[in-house]
Amino acid sequence: MNQIRYGISAIISACIIWGFVPIYYKLLVHVPPIELLAHRTLWSFLFFFAILFFNGKVKDLRDAIFVSKKNRSTIIISASLIAINWFFFIFAVQSDNITETSLGYFIMPLVTVVWGLILFKEKLSYAQWTAVILAAIAVSILTIGLATAPWIALILAFSFSYYAVLKKKLQISPMVSVTGEVFILIPAALVIIIYFQQGQGGSFGKDLYTSLLLALSGPLTAAPLILFTYGALRVALSTAGILQYLNPSLQFFCAAFLFLEPLTIWHMVSFPMIWIALAIYSWSGMRHTKQARKQTVN
Repeated sequence: MNQIRYGISAIISACIIWGFVPIYYKLLVHVPPIELLAHRTLWSFLFFFAILFFNGKVKDLRDAIFVSKKNRSTIIISASLIAINWFFFIFAVQSDNITETSLGYFIMPLVTVVWGLILFKEKLSYAQWTAVILAAIAVSILTIGLATAPWIALILAFSFSYYAVLKKKLQISPMVSVTGEVFILIPAALVIIIYFQQGQGGSFGKDLYTSLLLALSGPLTAAPLILFTYGALRVALSTAGILQYLNPSLQFFCAAFLFLEPLTIWHMVSFPMIWIALAIYSWSGMRHTKQARKQTVN
């Protein structure tokens, strides 16, 4: 029972960090998104590598990238997806579109269901079909109402959901795989940082405040991942899935109440529809889990 309690606490802590991380990126609004992405990549790699080093797992990283061709190919694709996801998240926060980041992570589980349908020919239950169709209608209403598609939300949802699909194929720990991903991105990150530092008046070293915040991107990326991984190993998948909705809920709170982003009537209509879709999806998942347990017992 204590292990479950610790697991739930860890996942909630991770989601609180993810949910309020827009505040951090708002503090760095004076740093170009691509430069900020490069620093997040660099400092994340240094932090993750240090963790692997002290846990004697560097060999696992080397094997994943240089020995296993299958893992290397998957890590390269995953690295590209997480770079896209991180960049558009940073861009969204800095351009006052946190509402869209919230929308993206709300619909992400439903997009994952669609990937399962397309890639693995998984059959959807009536409840899952209802949830997906309801979410699609909500996005369509938002697109028609605002006269533009919520591109940032869709990019975040599709990139991270497919990233999650690829991660399931890797036969290595999450810590090793994410370290491998940022390692793959390091050359590009260094080129960008050097470019800004030499020719564009780079942000790092300009003042102590900015430099410390940039360096903080490493532990700020690692901490919630470590917490979530710890928690996910100790609670049911259905519990972890439901708790994850705390992340976009807090982002929505930041957008609406901290940064006072405009919420139109179209947002007021589409968001409740997506919440209803997620409730249906979660109910379907819990029902399936209970049925699976009964079959196992019998």
